[in-house]
Amino acid sequence: MDEPGQKLKKQRESLGLKYRDVEMASERIAAHRDNGEYIIGLSRLADIENKALVPSIFRLYSLCAIYRLDLMEVMKWYGVDIANLVQDSTITGLDKTHLSKFGDHDYGAVLVPLALDPGLDLRKTTFVSRLIQKWGKLPLLLLNSMNLERHRYGFIGYDDWFLYPILHPGSLVLIDESRNKVVEGTWVSEFERPIYFLETRDGYACGWCYQPTPGQLVLHPHPSYHGNPLTFRFPEEAEIIGQVTGVAMRFNRSKKRQTRS
Repeated sequence: MDEPGQKLKKQRESLGLKYRDVEMASERIAAHRDNGEYIIGLSRLADIENKALVPSIFRLYSLCAIYRLDLMEVMKWYGVDIANLVQDSTITGLDKTHLSKFGDHDYGAVLVPLALDPGLDLRKTTFVSRLIQKWGKLPLLLLNSMNLERHRYGFIGYDDWFLYPILHPGSLVLIDESRNKVVEGTWVSEFERPIYFLETRDGYACGWCYQPTPGQLVLHPHPSYHGNPLTFRFPEEAEIIGQVTGVAMRFNRSKKRQTRS
């Protein structure tokens, strides 16, 4: 595989440009931008092509402009993939609450469902991945930091208040199918406790789980639900599809929760 400098050289030669032509073109860009950093001297261009010299961001811009190349693609030649920008931002460990100012570019885009089966009953919690008819892209979702190949989507029905306010009715949740075993432990808060998405004989359900015995699975609601836990013979009556690892989006609905007596 050609080195980045050799790829740039091939592009220059395919356009019939000499070193002096590139230098003069870069001088025009520098004059237009009022910044001498854009200028690519003859010796500097030779070193970029033949000695693996990495050009500055200004000179790389000039080369892409002169050679009609995609800047993001050329950055990949040098090992910098802009598609990883959002993902890498999640591992830098910023402790303060902050805004992400990446803009609306298409790097880090992930697929999200845009059209669902028209027969879908949104009042009920549903395993959406089986009913998706059309996918599209949304940029800059931090879901890009996850391995989406292992994930599926579930929809928390508009009438499902089982885990509210942790999960709101109308939420589209991300499910990691590789995490389909109940994890036991002591949780500092309800926000740390794993949430599981289940398929039962009556449909789908979402909540906290524990197994008092190997053949029994208990699905716990949030205390504000004021209802009883659901108990299933396991695995005969319930299957753990996976663990809920995030909320992709939430659909608004005017209907309010009915007060329980």
